[in-house]
Amino acid sequence: MRLKITHRTEYRYDAPVQYLLQRLRLLPLSGRTQTVGSWAIKVEGAREEVRFTDHFGNDTRLVSAESGHSAITVEAAGEVTTHDTAGVTGPHQGFAPLWLFGQQTPLTTAGEGIRQLAGAVGHGTEIERLHGLMAAIRERVAYKPGTTSVVTPAEEALALKSGVCQDHSHIFIAAAVALGFPARYVSGYLMMDAAVEQAASHAWAEAYVVGLGWVAFDPANGISPDERYVRVATGRDYRDASPVSGILLGQAQEKLAVTVTVEQ
Repeated sequence: MRLKITHRTEYRYDAPVQYLLQRLRLLPLSGRTQTVGSWAIKVEGAREEVRFTDHFGNDTRLVSAESGHSAITVEAAGEVTTHDTAGVTGPHQGFAPLWLFGQQTPLTTAGEGIRQLAGAVGHGTEIERLHGLMAAIRERVAYKPGTTSVVTPAEEALALKSGVCQDHSHIFIAAAVALGFPARYVSGYLMMDAAVEQAASHAWAEAYVVGLGWVAFDPANGISPDERYVRVATGRDYRDASPVSGILLGQAQEKLAVTVTVEQ
């Protein structure tokens, strides 16, 4: 499937900023599940300082702005041809060792609730157990924006029984690690059936299965990603793979607007 994607992020400030540094992970890479035909990242109001591939294999760019700017716009756009691999991403690659994805982070630490969730997963093959885990998370945690934030740990989101795709992904990662699977966070895009324009990018999780490699699971939608999904960045949790993050110095108040369009 050939997908056209535009991801626009706009920051506006009520006063000129003293200094701003943003980290961008917005470039999808070609691989088993997708082929990138064209892609461009445009930044207005800031300049690119450095570009590198991080230890998770993500294209990473740092952009900065100094005193005098009151608006910054970042737009990533292009076309990607996707391939349905039944969720199988393939062998582990990159500088980060596989064992790193078996470690907990502050966002994916398993408490009593997640340990009980993992313990309730039935018997079967490794794939069957992971699908069972995905289904259990979708059943217990409703998709409800505004109840959590980007710093909400998996255990807290599970207790709230609500959250968004990043919360579903963190819960899955925490429970999969508790079951003995290396697991990681994936940020990217999803072509939705009901809407072209979206308010944010998407996120899901992958677990490493011996003999298959990385296998993707989207607990927010209860499926393994197919040709409607485009992978952009991976990491241990949201902080490792977030599309845009950074720091701001000064007293200026920030207003953020994000628009994502994904269409065939």
